[in-house]
Amino acid sequence: MNANSTINFINNIDKISASDWQFLSTSSCPFLRYDFFNALEKSQSATATQGWQAHHLVANTDSKITAVMPMYLKSHSWGEYVFDWDWADAFKRHNIDYYPKLVATIPFTPVSSDKLLSSQVHISDLIEPLIKHCQQENINSWHILYCKEMKAALPEDVYQRNTVQFHWFNRDYKSFDNFLNTFTSRKRKNTRKERLSIIEQEISIRQLQHDEISQQDIEFFYLTYQLTYLKRGHQPHLSYEFFKKIVDNMADNILLIIASHKQEDIACALFFYDDSQLYGRYWGSTKHYNNLHFELCYYRGIEFCIQNKLKNFNPGTQGEHKIQRGFEPVLTHSYHWINHSAFRPAIKNFCQQERQHMLTYQEQCQQLLPYKKI
Repeated sequence: MNANSTINFINNIDKISASDWQFLSTSSCPFLRYDFFNALEKSQSATATQGWQAHHLVANTDSKITAVMPMYLKSHSWGEYVFDWDWADAFKRHNIDYYPKLVATIPFTPVSSDKLLSSQVHISDLIEPLIKHCQQENINSWHILYCKEMKAALPEDVYQRNTVQFHWFNRDYKSFDNFLNTFTSRKRKNTRKERLSIIEQEISIRQLQHDEISQQDIEFFYLTYQLTYLKRGHQPHLSYEFFKKIVDNMADNILLIIASHKQEDIACALFFYDDSQLYGRYWGSTKHYNNLHFELCYYRGIEFCIQNKLKNFNPGTQGEHKIQRGFEPVLTHSYHWINHSAFRPAIKNFCQQERQHMLTYQEQCQQLLPYKKI
């Protein structure tokens, strides 16, 4: 970093202007937009009372903002999807605090992206300043989640973790059938059978974009979103006000797909998209219908990508059932630093073993893809 650069941390997104934020962002990713983070804070979905205290890094050079990295002081590990519960338990067993921790991430959104908004500062330049900040402020660790792989050599006490997600890649397909023709005969037949079952169950589907999304549509979506969590005994992470704000301010990035049976809405899936990618984010239903989840969350998304010439479809975390539907295993990357030196050897060993396991798992998943062997 420039010798004249300074780094500060702000506890409220209002302390940086939308224009400064957007000027720094070179990515079209919707989750990096000021509107998205503003909606999280203003809707009380990611605030201190929810265990997400904003602690956004802001770098200045000669009084000009040159970088922003959205960060949060966390008092728990919910909503991150790079799981460190075992680490927290180990600290607890030794009567040592694991929290607070400092996390660079998009809350509740496990999407790989540039976590640092800047054209002048590289994320590796921030490793030592982050370590110093944590040591000065008694923050027990920092974590940069779902970022691009750091090619530069890491300090010895910074550890890389990997997870596997399943993404779909558009290889210039002209139609869904064109894509399906790359499958083996048995897998192709199974997919067609799943899609046909939607018609046989007399389910109709509508896709909404831009100003087509009504207040009633948002309310129905939120009902199904809540049900998804309540069925698992959890409260939803995001408030109704959050979704209202993003539909109002980010309509050009949103696709809402709603399924109906006999004129009654029964399920929906909400996606985000930019100029190259589709992101499957939220799904819910009021009733169960065979294969409806696959149709709304996967097949309709693939069709949308083909029709709009989007290169990639990230349907969300986990889910080996995605493999047989053409979603390929990809590695994600995150980086971690732990202040308490006594725990570092065990955590380092864990990360190394986990990385090898993930590489092996990725190779195994690759062998299960439905595509014809070339």
